[in-house]
Amino acid sequence: MQTWPRCRPSSLVIATDAACVGAPTDSRIVERGLVGDPHALAALGHPLLQRIYAARGVRGMAELDYSLTGLPDYSDLAGIETAVDILAQAVAERRAIHVVGDFDADGATSTTLACEALSSFGARVDFFMPQRATHGYGLSPRVVSAMPAPGPGDVLLTVDNGIAAIAGVEAAREAGWQVVVTDHHLPGETLPPAEAIVNPNQPGCRFVSKHLAGVGVIFYVMAALRARLAATGTPGLASLSSYLDLVAVGTVADVVALDHVNRTLVSQGLRRIRAGRGRPGITALAEAAGRDWRKLTPEDIGFVIGPRINAAGRLEDMTLGVNCLRAVESGPAQQAAEQLSSINRDRRRSQRRMVADAEAALAAMHAEGIARDGIVVHGKDWHEGIVGLIASKIREQRHRPVVAFAPGAGGELKGSARSIPGVHIRDVLAAVEASQPGLITRFGGHAQAAGLTLSYSAFPAFIEAFDTAVRAVLTPELASQAFHTDGELSAGDLTLATARRLRDAGPWGAGFDAPLFHGLFHVVSQRIVGEHHLKLKLMPAAGGAVVEGIWFNQDTLLDETIEHRLVYKLSVNEFRGEEKLDLVIEYGQSA
Repeated sequence: MQTWPRCRPSSLVIATDAACVGAPTDSRIVERGLVGDPHALAALGHPLLQRIYAARGVRGMAELDYSLTGLPDYSDLAGIETAVDILAQAVAERRAIHVVGDFDADGATSTTLACEALSSFGARVDFFMPQRATHGYGLSPRVVSAMPAPGPGDVLLTVDNGIAAIAGVEAAREAGWQVVVTDHHLPGETLPPAEAIVNPNQPGCRFVSKHLAGVGVIFYVMAALRARLAATGTPGLASLSSYLDLVAVGTVADVVALDHVNRTLVSQGLRRIRAGRGRPGITALAEAAGRDWRKLTPEDIGFVIGPRINAAGRLEDMTLGVNCLRAVESGPAQQAAEQLSSINRDRRRSQRRMVADAEAALAAMHAEGIARDGIVVHGKDWHEGIVGLIASKIREQRHRPVVAFAPGAGGELKGSARSIPGVHIRDVLAAVEASQPGLITRFGGHAQAAGLTLSYSAFPAFIEAFDTAVRAVLTPELASQAFHTDGELSAGDLTLATARRLRDAGPWGAGFDAPLFHGLFHVVSQRIVGEHHLKLKLMPAAGGAVVEGIWFNQDTLLDETIEHRLVYKLSVNEFRGEEKLDLVIEYGQSA
């Protein structure tokens, strides 16, 4: 058996090259160190998997046990008992419960789960999905004014939002609502004055996982509520496991870190979907995207299902996404999925135009000698629902924190921020606010993504303040894009069997990255396919069989006279019922 050191305290930098093909900036290939001990995972019986898991900090087989019995108890979630008190009373007394969600996939799955579970418990429940352009994000006074007047004891339940909604919660309570906030976003210095708050990231919460998505939080709240109702003799309560397909979709789509809790939730949800026990809306979305739900992967959720749900909130009304997820028959589910797919096609067209605008503006800045580490882009006719995607694209290209702005209602600018590893974007925005109080009208979010609002008059000052705040935390190492790999593979591991084994060893995702490798190859042949993708046949420099590779968004041919060090994933490419091995290349440099 292959052996490794028990602990490698630091990663190995393979190379750095500022002029590498496909690199947006100075880039490095970094071989992961072994945080855990591969020998503690000997029961796997496969050295490669032992190495990969150990590099992600897995220290024993228990961390690879994705059974529901391994999930932490809900009792450690601060505020959950009070939340359950309120909800249980509302169910018992037939008081109305109104769910307020968010206009993304996490918000849609959270809303669906809350409504379906509460309905199954016998509650009077309805929901309200804010519209981005009309109401803004989350529970706001405008949302409260758009909702029906509450009766005595009626409950307003937020999902995937509310932790920053101080004014909204105040307005709701003044209107007569009891407010229960369930959220996962990072809180500010002041918490909203709700009757109950359930958020693993609120101060004093002892819950082991700080990475639950909004749908994970409401799943736990509903589990606690079900336990309370069962203890008081309520009959016929459905198992919460029937909602795990929603939890899997929302968790993956929201790109939260896949710690052990989230991997368990995603794994269990995927099992339900693949076994044909997923809800019709999810299987219809997979089929509309040309994916086989029997083999659904987290990648499928992240790249084809999540974007289709998100498209409703970006361009239309997220009620469409909720209706798709709540469909109980295949016919209506398929119709809804096709409608969401059509909206998503419109989104892609708008996105391509906006990205082109941003690239042209950045090229003009470069020509003028303007260089910023904190990048800000703005389009007068951009759609505010798509600016997050624009920020993500520019971040990928430039490897810098980016804020993209579009005109919003009421003469404001609506911005979406995306960051790079190691630069906490919400902290950067907080630093801007601290340096110039009042410059940002409001903001909130995560380490890697945030939203904000500015007045037009504040825009020039924000450009400079954001760049200054980024420069204060951007070290040379953070500014250099790193491709963290699991080392080199032998010719014997460059096989379809290995690709299948790695695919099935997940779930992989944020914070638990899919295996990535590097190695030296000769180019046997190459051609451009589609608009700008490079299709390759490669020979490992160390010898072995020729393998096929695909390099997306790469339209420059490689020098066939020299060796190339490529960073790649092993992929199972299925076409017309047959599977074959593909190397999906992410980066390359001349050897």
